[in-house]
Amino acid sequence: MIQDALNYLRTDDDWTRTVLIGGILSLLGVLVVPTILVLGYLVRVLRETMHGDDRTPVFDEWGDLFVDGVKAFAITLAYGVVPAVIGAAVVAGGILSFAVVAGGGNATAAGGLGVVVVIVGGLLALVLGLLAAYVVPAATAAFAETGRLGAAFSVEDLRPVLASGRYATAWLSAFAVVVGGGLLGAALNAIPILGFVIAGFVTFYAGVTAYYIIGHAWGDHRSLDRREAETSPDEKPAV
Repeated sequence: MIQDALNYLRTDDDWTRTVLIGGILSLLGVLVVPTILVLGYLVRVLRETMHGDDRTPVFDEWGDLFVDGVKAFAITLAYGVVPAVIGAAVVAGGILSFAVVAGGGNATAAGGLGVVVVIVGGLLALVLGLLAAYVVPAATAAFAETGRLGAAFSVEDLRPVLASGRYATAWLSAFAVVVGGGLLGAALNAIPILGFVIAGFVTFYAGVTAYYIIGHAWGDHRSLDRREAETSPDEKPAV
């Protein structure tokens, strides 16, 4: 699956144009709108691959791409709020604890308490962050399949997929691709200017590869669900 995913973009005759556009948009991500467009493209990748269509989508119909990107961004933001809030609270709590205890004249105890608060809170934020990272691709896939933003927050739709070994394996593979792309990008940044530019293209390529894996996992699981739903438990095969 990973090999197919890595070759996914290159199966299209015009793949260089797609990577060029995606890479440039990734490099301009600080302007927000380009990031939205890339997210919209990833939604398009999910929508195609979950239905078994491995033809690489192109950057066109920019209005639809932008709308899908905005919704994907909203999904990511919604699931990322709790870890972000906890992370901010941890920093504030550590500073407050230090200030309160230090104010009593015990700087050593203040430092120890501040460290404990930061470590415990940081671990909690990390766990919740990983949980959000696990859920977001599936939530985005739910939206891509149905076109409904509410589907991204439907426990009934998400729970069976999130609890499946197929999705867990796919997510780990996709996560490894993204981390690998990030490490490669970080290494390339050692090359002045050129390294930064190439890293933008690597990031886009890794993201598309990861969402190809997620799209197939989502589509495979949902197909299994539909086949199981079509067969009543009381029905027996004809002999």
